[in-house]
Amino acid sequence: MTTTISNSKLSASIKHAGAELFSIKDNQNNEYIWEGNPDFWGKHSPVLFPIVGTLKNNTYTVAGKEYQLPRHGFARDMEFELIEKSENSAVFSLKSSDETLKKYPFEFELQLIYTLKENVLSLEYNIINKGREKMPFSIGAHPAIAVPGNFEDYALQFEKEEQLKYYLLENDLISSKTKILEKENNAVPLNYELFKNDALIFKTLDSKSLTILKDSKPYIKVDFPDFPSLGIWTKENAPFICIEPWLGYSDTDENTGDLYKKEGILILDETKNFTAKFNIAIL
Repeated sequence: MTTTISNSKLSASIKHAGAELFSIKDNQNNEYIWEGNPDFWGKHSPVLFPIVGTLKNNTYTVAGKEYQLPRHGFARDMEFELIEKSENSAVFSLKSSDETLKKYPFEFELQLIYTLKENVLSLEYNIINKGREKMPFSIGAHPAIAVPGNFEDYALQFEKEEQLKYYLLENDLISSKTKILEKENNAVPLNYELFKNDALIFKTLDSKSLTILKDSKPYIKVDFPDFPSLGIWTKENAPFICIEPWLGYSDTDENTGDLYKKEGILILDETKNFTAKFNIAIL
């Protein structure tokens, strides 16, 4: 099943499977989200919960008991319920179940709230701890922005002038190795060579927005004021670029496995909720 919301400038379509955004179109029918061709990558914009990235040995512990979680968690592979709908907004919900408790021993509700306003789609995550203990979690976005034409005609412009230090992945875990992303005229020209070692992982950034430039002109802007970390990723020769606001990231090789002590993890008190939002603006 799918749900579509719209206003006079944009429409956005969301699959109930994973509450995954799979289309943003303007009123000229131009598409801005990657089509999901499995020859490159068969997803569009998965939600990353209750972890972001990869666990060491795909394993973690809570109270001394071991659990397994795949890369980026399980929410992206589960059916969400549409609980609220208007012309320009939709709210999806995933609740803990016997199935999730086997992988993640916490009672929760995860809501995704999609809202269109003018030329902007906002995606808000609302995480509710419905249990009686503190709940460790991460949440992240993974939207793949379509970049038709020549990939090297695009560039990334960060909000602030800063040194763009990113961490390298080794065996899907964050290593201690870092590199600096080089800029030209305060923008990072895109080329596939940047991603030969997988995603660029920024643990922290001063910038809270990033603009994709096409032929040096603003194309799409992603605002992520609530997210301290960012991933940027594509596959070789694929006509998309993923701009991924994160609260959390992959384990390092030094991780003990204790989920409560995982680097970048958030801890939500019992019966409390946590919200974070990011925006995609079509320019």
